[in-house]
Formats: sequence, structure tokens, C-alpha cells
Amino acid sequence: MIVMKFGGTSVGDATAIRRTAETVRGRLSRGPVVIVSALSGTTNALLAAAEQAAAGNLVAAISTVEQLRERHLTAVAELVGTGPDAHDLAATESVHLDELAQLVEALSVLGHVTPRSIDAMASIGEQLSAPMVTAALQRAGIDAVFVDARKVLITDAQFGRAEPQPERIAAAAREHILPLVLAGKVPVLGGYIGGTNEGVTTTLGRGGSDYSASLFGAALDAEAIEIWTDVDGMLTADPRVVQGARLIEHIRFDEAAELSSFGAKVLHPNTITPAVSRGIPVFIFNSMRPNGTGTRITADAPRHAVRAIAGKGNTVIVKVRSARMLGTPGALKQIFEVFARHRTSVDVVTTSEVSVSLTVDDDQYLDAVIADLRAFGDVSVDRGRGIIAVVGAALGEHTEAMAKAVGAIGSVRLHMLSLDSTGINLTMVLDADAVQPVMQRLHDAFFGAAA
Repeated sequence: MIVMKFGGTSVGDATAIRRTAETVRGRLSRGPVVIVSALSGTTNALLAAAEQAAAGNLVAAISTVEQLRERHLTAVAELVGTGPDAHDLAATESVHLDELAQLVEALSVLGHVTPRSIDAMASIGEQLSAPMVTAALQRAGIDAVFVDARKVLITDAQFGRAEPQPERIAAAAREHILPLVLAGKVPVLGGYIGGTNEGVTTTLGRGGSDYSASLFGAALDAEAIEIWTDVDGMLTADPRVVQGARLIEHIRFDEAAELSSFGAKVLHPNTITPAVSRGIPVFIFNSMRPNGTGTRITADAPRHAVRAIAGKGNTVIVKVRSARMLGTPGALKQIFEVFARHRTSVDVVTTSEVSVSLTVDDDQYLDAVIADLRAFGDVSVDRGRGIIAVVGAALGEHTEAMAKAVGAIGSVRLHMLSLDSTGINLTMVLDADAVQPVMQRLHDAFFGAAA
């Protein structure tokens, strides 16, 4: 059994969905379970409609809903034509779109959004795409069955970034998915969305379809997890930022996890964890070139001093300084508890006897974090920063590689520099506008100058 996840561009329109169907056909002998994202751009449109409605711009919100209606019903007509099946699918899509219109009107009356209402809105993209892909597979002669992911991917009620419940997911997967695979059928589920024990819709956060695939793969003890996207695999750097980026055919789990956490866009940062726990290899393929080599992610890939470079902007540095921290047991623990309490993840940490500097890239709750941190001492915030991560499983063993990395920066100012405890990630915090040129210099230093 394998899990195949198709991203938004892989199901972006009727042509892409038909191509996806042929890719699935090529894996039928391996017992595929198919996970799909919303059609490309749909989730952004749904979130925009929610904001428009809550801001009192109901006309714009309804217009967004109608654009989505036209797009999805057009795709239905192109995929399944006319007849009873087409009518049933169009009716299913219309039910979800009518629900969307009702949610928009409700938000307009309320005048504000809540995490629960955002999840209800954002989840509709996958509720639209999964039945459509199921119908396309059936039209292609594949015995596909739609399964509502909200009945399988059981989560807590932390709306917006729900926490999956692995044991309950495994039990639900054995009940709703495994019998279909054993019967030779192809289950199709939406990614990104889940549900509480009470049946309330939740989401895993942006990019969560990859995470869904990994969770389902772990629950079903799959042979492999395949992520089908619009790039050839993991590269030595983001090709949109760095010229000359090269395909990585085989990479370690820990390296891939670091790269995805520090800016690599190919995988959701949480994707690797469930797969690692079960030793399931993850593959990344380009849905436009299904016969390509792709990238294989396993625990036993060769170790390199530098395997790839990742970077991201929109980073904020939070600095806490207090003489009271000197020799005080548990001071750092208390500071980290503030971030945990406000559901804010920390990326990079540096400390001294009387201060600690931390970076975050999600500032949704930052005001509340800062307010609580003031109990410990002086707090300052630096915005407009970026992070570059030089990643390699053997990096910590090669001082010359670290020296080369620092030397390649030149005269660019570093705000923070950190080597993680396992020696796999040399992280640099610098001004956001320096991220692109410094990434290019680093890539040229380790992988050769771009042609």
C-alpha cells in the first residue's frame, strides 16, 4: 500500500486532474490511497472571502464565492461531461458552495472571524476537490471511492492548527480506508482537513495536506508516501531564489526536516515526523513529469557536510534581557513557557548569562507574548530579518565547511549565528533583504557558481 498526495497545482484544473488519474493508474498494483489538496489558489480565495465578509464587504465576498462556483462547476463539466454522474457531482459541489455562501453571509452579520469559522471556510476547498478527483478516477476506469477525511483524521479542537490524535487516526483508518484498499478500491480523501471526536471540522494549518498524507501513511503502515507537486523534488536551494540549484536524488530524514522547517517549500515542516516514526520512505515527484527521478527521503541516505541551503524572510527577533536571569534556575524554561502558552514556535535561540534572543516567523500572537515576557525584564523586537540554514548531516564534523559558510557571507551583518545540537544545521539570522544574495553566495561556494 502507498499513499499518494497531490498538491493544488496537480489538481488545478480538468487537464491536471486527468493527468493525476493516469499517474494513479500507474500505481494501481501497489494499492494507492490518494490525498488531494484544494484546487490551486482556492484556499487563498476562501480566506479572502472570509476577511471580506467580516469587514462588511459582502458583495466582494459573494463575488469570490461565485467565481469559485464557476471554476469548480466548469471543471466538473470538463471532467465528467453530462449524464446522471455529472449531475450528481455538480449537485455535491453546489451543496458545498451553497454552504460557503451561507458562511459568508453569517460572517458579514457577525462582523468578525473566529478560528473555528476560518476552519469551516478553509476546509471547503478540499471538500470540493476530493469528490471531483474521485469522479475523474472513476471516469478513467479506476474503482475510486470518496472518503470524508474528517471522519478519519481525528484532531483536537485547536482550530487553525489542530493537533492530530495518532491512535484515533490509526483506528479510523483501519475502519474507513483499509477495507477499501484490501477490496482493490482506491480511497480518495482531502488533505489538510480533519475533525474532532464530536465531528467539528478542523484544519492542520497551511500546507497541511502533506502532513495529512504522512499521518495516513503512518496509520496504515504504508510502503511509501509519495508527494506529487510542481517541482522535480528537493533541490540544493530554492530555484526561485538561487540560480543553479540542483536536484537531490537521495536525502536523509533529518536533513529534509531541517530544510522544510527553514524555508524549503517542497514539504510541509511536519510531514517528515510521522514517516520517520514508522521508517516509511517519502518520495517527491513532479506531477508534470511523472517519469522523473524525484527525491527519495530515508533514514540511511549518505551523509554530507552540506546537502542544501534554505532561507526565509519575515523573521522577527525577540530579545529578553535581565540581570535577574543570572544564575536563576528555570529562567529559560519560564520564557519558553510564554511562547508555548501563546502557541508561537521558536526557530533559533542564542543565550548569554543575562539575555536570550529568539526568532519567530509567526507573529500572530506576538503582542501577547511580548506583554508576558516583560515580567522577566527588558524586551525588544527586531523586525525585517531573515534566516538562512546551511544543512548537512555531517556539517558539525567539518569545521572547514562551517568556516567556508561564514566566509561566504562577506561583510553582511549577522544578527545571530547558531549550530544546532546535532551539528546538522548552521543557522544565520540577517537582514531580510540580504537573504537572496547570501544564499546565492553560499550555493556558489558549496555547489559551484551558477552557469
